[in-house]
Amino acid sequence: MLLDLDDSQLVLVDYQTRLMPALFQGEACLANAMRLAQAAQWLGVPAWGTEQNPDKLGSNPADLKALCRQTLAKMHFSACEEGLVELLRPVVHTKPAGNARSLPKHLQKPPAATDAASAIVLAGVEAHVCLLQTALDLLDEEFEVWVVTDACTSRTERNRDAAYDRLAAAGAELITTEMVLFEWLRTADHPQFKAVQSLIK
Repeated sequence: MLLDLDDSQLVLVDYQTRLMPALFQGEACLANAMRLAQAAQWLGVPAWGTEQNPDKLGSNPADLKALCRQTLAKMHFSACEEGLVELLRPVVHTKPAGNARSLPKHLQKPPAATDAASAIVLAGVEAHVCLLQTALDLLDEEFEVWVVTDACTSRTERNRDAAYDRLAAAGAELITTEMVLFEWLRTADHPQFKAVQSLIK
């Protein structure tokens, strides 16, 4: 199964300025997050960010935030506890058509959900805490979760790798930045191929 561009949303978890220097291979991890965000903008993939306790840990880098539609401040480790699911899967409340308005409420159809993209490309820190808990909650919400392993990290390599083991066992797909970019493109004939390719040269 390949990642589908038209069914994707990107979620970037907690790449905060005061946190990143303490993380294993943090600079490389952040560079891959920037590649994902830039490619998402060029390809029309909705991108969202989160920040854990930003008053204490600082904000995400300004250039990363600029590529996100919205950045969600949170205190829970899982962003799903603070409104991420509603951003990813908004509900449109529609009035019943025609004579349906006169039906008793229990016979009326429930509000329809939009056709929001269900494949969540997820990357962030720390892999074994905020990223893991967000991913598991997204799986519970029946999203497909694609964790970008080279855009995730923790303070220690062991904690990062333990998160990957648990995520794979729970049903998340483990991928890399280049896998995401080339699966979004699918062909060298894509109008954005050269631009996206320039991110990894």
